[in-house]
Order: sequence, then structure tokens, then C-alpha cells
Amino acid sequence: MSDYRPGQDPDYDLFVIGAGSGGVRAARMAAASGARVAIAEDRYMGGTCVNVGCVPKKLYVYASEYGKGFQDARGFGWSAQTHQFDWTVLRDNKRDEIARLNNIYRNLLAGVDAEVIDGRARIVDAHTVAVGEQTFSAHKLLIATGGWPHIPPFPGSELAVTSNEIFDLASFPERLVIVGGGYIAVEFAGIFNGLGAKVTQLYRGPLFLRGFDEDIRQHAAQEIAKSGVDLRFDTNVTAIEKDANGLVVTLTDGSTLHADAVLYATGRKPHLDGLGLENVDVELTGSGTVAVDDDFRTSEPSIFALGDVIGGMELTPVALAEGMSFARKQFGDLNKPVEYDFIPTAVFCQPNIGTVGFTEAQARAEFGDITLFKSTFKPMKHTMSGRDEKTFMKLIVDTASDRVVGMHMMGPDAGEITQGIAIAMRAGATKAVFDSTIGIHPTAAEEFVTMREPWTGG
Repeated sequence: MSDYRPGQDPDYDLFVIGAGSGGVRAARMAAASGARVAIAEDRYMGGTCVNVGCVPKKLYVYASEYGKGFQDARGFGWSAQTHQFDWTVLRDNKRDEIARLNNIYRNLLAGVDAEVIDGRARIVDAHTVAVGEQTFSAHKLLIATGGWPHIPPFPGSELAVTSNEIFDLASFPERLVIVGGGYIAVEFAGIFNGLGAKVTQLYRGPLFLRGFDEDIRQHAAQEIAKSGVDLRFDTNVTAIEKDANGLVVTLTDGSTLHADAVLYATGRKPHLDGLGLENVDVELTGSGTVAVDDDFRTSEPSIFALGDVIGGMELTPVALAEGMSFARKQFGDLNKPVEYDFIPTAVFCQPNIGTVGFTEAQARAEFGDITLFKSTFKPMKHTMSGRDEKTFMKLIVDTASDRVVGMHMMGPDAGEITQGIAIAMRAGATKAVFDSTIGIHPTAAEEFVTMREPWTGG
């Protein structure tokens, strides 16, 4: 234990545990304000997003779309041939890009004189952490260790892989079973289906993407099934075994699937193992996340936490906003809390999903009287490509105020379109403002300003 006591001069003003999106942003902002900052990381700079999350996932999404693009091109006069996909080229080029980003994060911290300490930090007391055999003292500690994939125990569960390992498999899984119904499972189903694998996605409930708007969930099930993914709802795994040809997956209905790999994407838990929380008065919630107040302060006054570890919206931009808010409040002179309403998000399945604001069920509960606007159509590109794919768009309006309170889309570029509409919705735009906005023609996005007739059912 260090000799530091409050009132004395510690080694640092802030010690950050975890160099993911939120931790790095907090460290950089605090150091740029003049604070003495250290940040410890035992795995990779940039955390989940950069290494085993949104960045490599989006790169793999790009890769998976080329196969369909070759097919689409034929309708436009190109005699395109679909060539052999080389998994090792994609995997190894991805590794090079992630290594480049790791160095960028390290250089960003060096640029503001934040010290990077390689190793897993363990909390010793309210102002002390240990990394290996070294101890460090700080006025404030920040837990930003993020989440970690979780595989529930069952016979053969050790044979499954998580989203941490799926990017770097030694060989391409020609037969892939994906277990889970959240956005991670849905995205990987689209990726590997697009790359040419035979993909079966299992979900224990009646319909995946729980928490999303019901219309989007239904439309996604329809479109993803059409794309070639074998969707099986109300189905789970009871056991996985090895045989001479790979893996045998036994299902709850007694049937079996043969696979080269089984990806479990059934949830993530806060990455708190070995952190030393037993040494301090940091309370956890019933779901195992770190409990914090509006300033990200835990029940131990000198210890703070933010990002996925506190159990909010598990999105990189949210962690970045929290890191900035924390640093500006604790080491600057700006008290600007994070505003969590109307946060847009996207699911990079195929086609993409973009959403912001209330679902229909949430809007009915919040506002009572709502007006719906819906549109389903074939994207212009596919009128000639021949691809059987439909775009779906939906606006939800609070009838009393005319404010647009929900926007949901599944179709090409949904994420890009949603970002712009989120700005309008955060500014309080009404349906009348949408209607008076002139669209860009021909685009899919213009449909959001030309949906004039309320949906009446059917």
C-alpha cells in the first residue's frame, strides 16, 4: 500500500484503468487541462471498439458486401465474375490496420504527456493501484475497463468462440453457427453470410433484436432470411461436441447442426475480474455493473467509472462523451452532463439498420397519442440489379406537439442517413419541419421528408 494520504502530493492527479474509448478520452482531456495522468492497459490500446468491435467489424462488413456487389453489377452491364475469397488476406490486412490505430492511440496520449503503463491495474485502496510489482498513487482513480463477452456454461461451451476471437480464426468457417439475437450476433451473421459461409443463427426467443422497434425487428427477420441466413427462433444449444469433421451442435429440439465454428454472442459483462474492488467501497448494481452518480462517481468518493462498465448504452460515442464530460468537470471548469436522449445508433447488418428516439411501444407509453408514418420500397439500385431487397422507413410523431420522436430505418446507408436525422430530432424538429424540407432526388433519404400520409394499419 502506498504512503499517500489525501492532502499529500500523489504520483498522479488521475489514474485511468483501461485504455478503451472512454478511458483514453478522459485521460487525454484531463492531461490537456494540466493534470498529471497515467493510464494502464493490459491488452490493446483503443479497447473493444478499435480491436475487436466496431472498427474491424465495419471492415469485415465492407468485405462481405463485395460478393453481392459483383452480382448486382451484372444488371448494369458489367460481366463481373465472383472470384475466390481469401480469408487470410482480409484477416491479416485487418491486423495491420488495427496495429496502426493502436499506435495512433498511444501517440495521442504521449502528445499530452499522459503516461501509458502496460499491464493490468489492480486497485489496492481508494488512492492506490498496483501494476505488477509497482504501486502508484493518485487523487482520483477512473475505472474504464469496458465489457467482456460471456458464454454461459453448458457441455462443450469451451469449444465456442466469442466476438473477441472470431476476427482471427486460423481458417475460414465454411459452416458457422451463431448463437444470440442482439446486434452483435445479427451483424456477424450478415458478415459471414456475405463472405460465403453457410450461416445458421439461433435465438432462444421468438424474435431477435429485442429492444428495437417491432416493425424493424419483423422487417429485419424477413430481409436477413432472404439473404440466405438460416434463422431459427425459439431455439438454443444444449451441447457442442467435436467429431472428425468439425463440431456437432445439439439443439433444444434434439436436432443437430454440423459446423466449423460456433460463435456465441449472447451478452457481455463488465470486465471487473481481478480489479481489486474488494479492497474498496465500490458498490455494484444488481446486474453487476459499477454504480455511479451523475458525475460518474462511485460510492468510494475518489473512484469514478464510465463507459460499458456502468451499464448504460454500450456505444463508443457514448463512452467518448462520458470521458469528456468527466474530465471537463473534474479537471476543467465546465460542468456539462451527457445528454442521453435521442442517441442514434446503427446495426451494420445487411441491409443496415439505423434508429434514433422512441420505439412505437415506448412512444405510446410516453406520449399516448402518436401518429405513424411508414414506407416500404425497393431501393432504386436494385430495380436493375435484381436483388430481392426492400427498404423500410418509419417516423413516429407525438401528435400533441407534432414533434418527431422516433425514426427507424432498414436499408442501404441507414447509419449515414440516421446521423443527419438525429441532429434534427435533437433540435426538436416537428413533422411540419420535415414536410417543408425539400428532399434530394433521387435518394432514399428524401422519403423521410415526403411521407405525408399517416399510416392507418393494414
